[in-house]
Amino acid sequence: MSSAPEQEAVADEPLAPPAEIRPGSPTPLGARYRTGPDGVAGTNFALWAGGAEAVELCLFDEAEHETRHQLTELTHEIWHGFLPGVRPGQRYGYRVHGRWDPWTGARWNPAKLLLDPYARAVDGDFGARAEPAGAGFALPAQLYGHVRDWPQQQLADTVRDDRDSAPYVPKGVVVGEDADEGGEDEWRDDVRPKTPWPDSVLYELHVRGFTMRHPGIPERLRGTYAGLAHPAALEHLVRLGVTAVELLPVHQFAHEDHLVRRGLRNYWGYNSIGYFAPHAGYAATGTRGQQVGEFKRMVRALHDAGIEVILDVVYNHTAEAGELGPTLSLRGIDNRGYYRLAGDARRYADYTGCGNTLHVVQPHVLRLITDSLRYWVTEMGVDGFRFDLAAALARSMHDVDMLSPFLAVIAQDPVLRRVKLIAEPWDVGSGGYQVGAFPPLWTEWNDRYRDTVRDFWRGAQHDVRDLGYRLSGSSDLYAWGGRRPYASVNFVTAHDGFTLRDLVSYEHKRNADNGENNRDGTHDNRAWNCGAEGETDDPEVNAVRRRQLRNLLTTLLLSTGVPMLVAGDEMGRTQHGNNNAYCQDNALSWVDWSLLEDPHWRRLADLAARLIALRRAHPVLRRRAFFSGRPHGQGGLRDLAWFTADGTEMTEQDWYTPGATLGMYLSGNDISQRDDRGIRIVDDSFLAVLHAAARPRAVTLPGPPWAQSYELLLDTAREDLPGAAERVYPAGGTLTLPERSVVLFRAVPG
Repeated sequence: MSSAPEQEAVADEPLAPPAEIRPGSPTPLGARYRTGPDGVAGTNFALWAGGAEAVELCLFDEAEHETRHQLTELTHEIWHGFLPGVRPGQRYGYRVHGRWDPWTGARWNPAKLLLDPYARAVDGDFGARAEPAGAGFALPAQLYGHVRDWPQQQLADTVRDDRDSAPYVPKGVVVGEDADEGGEDEWRDDVRPKTPWPDSVLYELHVRGFTMRHPGIPERLRGTYAGLAHPAALEHLVRLGVTAVELLPVHQFAHEDHLVRRGLRNYWGYNSIGYFAPHAGYAATGTRGQQVGEFKRMVRALHDAGIEVILDVVYNHTAEAGELGPTLSLRGIDNRGYYRLAGDARRYADYTGCGNTLHVVQPHVLRLITDSLRYWVTEMGVDGFRFDLAAALARSMHDVDMLSPFLAVIAQDPVLRRVKLIAEPWDVGSGGYQVGAFPPLWTEWNDRYRDTVRDFWRGAQHDVRDLGYRLSGSSDLYAWGGRRPYASVNFVTAHDGFTLRDLVSYEHKRNADNGENNRDGTHDNRAWNCGAEGETDDPEVNAVRRRQLRNLLTTLLLSTGVPMLVAGDEMGRTQHGNNNAYCQDNALSWVDWSLLEDPHWRRLADLAARLIALRRAHPVLRRRAFFSGRPHGQGGLRDLAWFTADGTEMTEQDWYTPGATLGMYLSGNDISQRDDRGIRIVDDSFLAVLHAAARPRAVTLPGPPWAQSYELLLDTAREDLPGAAERVYPAGGTLTLPERSVVLFRAVPG
């Protein structure tokens, strides 16, 4: 269909002559500044655009004047050309010509300036301007006035809109190889920490949210990569003892139009549009390529502090959404080639809940993703990735397939198979829940752990069977195919949902500020408010809440597997009951560092640091193999033993008996592993007793041969931290545990 006659047409303007453009090379994809064989410096541009009829390269000067160059060279569906004199800092985009037939999935429209999928830097912000053309980033025709009068408004996406989007969308930026003004390349001396999985403690944080309110970070650096690299930020991470930061998305992302119209922004960043570009909004130094160097220096600073960098990446969908979404990049390059289309080809197969799903079985899409991953590892220095909705990437045709091309390519890639790989093992499509199903090399966010621990401490479990599995590494999920306990990333909270403090303060979400009438966010919070909904001045309620926080942190950091904390949980950060703060780029979501001035929250942070230090000091708490339940040698004890409150070993019947008290004994003398020199690892033994009931309980400590006596190391019923071996209890002795508490003992052998 043609566009409405009153629109200003730009699509049919004659193409600019090639000028001085040279043939160039089809590889590598993207814009690469280089010197040609004749000594002439310039930039090679290469774009895969299968099915396109013509491609124009568009360059923009400081006054936003556009110069177009037709790419005449076509090699294996890659359009390419070399432009002498084009240097780093040059802004550019593409206009791609082809058929307009949405009913068959063809959505080429040269009126829309398109971002290069391989752009290494982006200048500008999607969704930052609201006029003209709807929201300023080339929204589809259904939002334009001439369509509002249509009797069949639902077919509006079939009308091509020929208004030029170039004034309202960001541009790609040519980036030099050193990616730093002045040629600084000291980042190349970076030494990666290479922390083994069993020794890892993850800390999920948002670059902007972690630094925006930190009083020790200069104001001009807050909210930026440079802010996260500042000594004040690093000091907290080092003091806490985490080994890796898991950064919420830092790929260039867009703000959805419905948020912009409500005066909100996409804060979390799960709306990617540039898989090679660090998000420009987090740069303090500039957006003409400087953000690349700033990101590298941040990685170097974290590595120097002994902290790995893991990126949360969103390759399952893009910011172009469904058929009513904007045309920003891939849709206008080759809609049918990049996205999974539904049966009628006008619509999209949506396994992500975000309107579209990348068609990862296509070779060029798989290449885009793996090229991006390798780039972030080899050139940007990152240490691993957490894959959002990873099940969508593992779909072959329709079903999730653990032999899918994506997983097969990752498994054999010499770069990617060596980094940390974390799956969010589900998507929203049929059969998308795949916890425990990903192959070796992968670890997984274990939501079974989250739900079990929450239920136990809120008193919603009938017995302790599931808790036993979660505390000991979830062997029921991961003990197959050579997988290890560190396949389980254990977490109680994540960015999505209540904060830890809100988990014990609210039972119902408070999402009205998101502008969706509190419909968004999960209803299943598995939370207990300890007797009052929301913030309260009741000292008894607050005392119970703080104890519950200590219980949850202690359970997490004593469990076998890889623990993940969320930034601010260790100091009582609250979102006041908002369990879906994806659009709250404000103090509601930012870490409030003033909390550390409150003795209660400072003590909670001290507890987290002490537990992490204990974990890092004792290999029995970070096992490399699943427990066997057997002695390691003659005369030894079982490596793992479970006890009732009476001090007797659990029987099969005990696991099914209603109760809320469980003792876990970890034998440090029966660890079935050796160090790098081949020497058997021996450690202290520990007894942890978890008591979630609402009343005190007399507990008998296991007698010989398990120990001669027990030294109390930690008691969550106390707000202060007991000193090491502050109190010693005889084996077989009895003590009374207060309601809702955890005690940890070191077992003293006879």
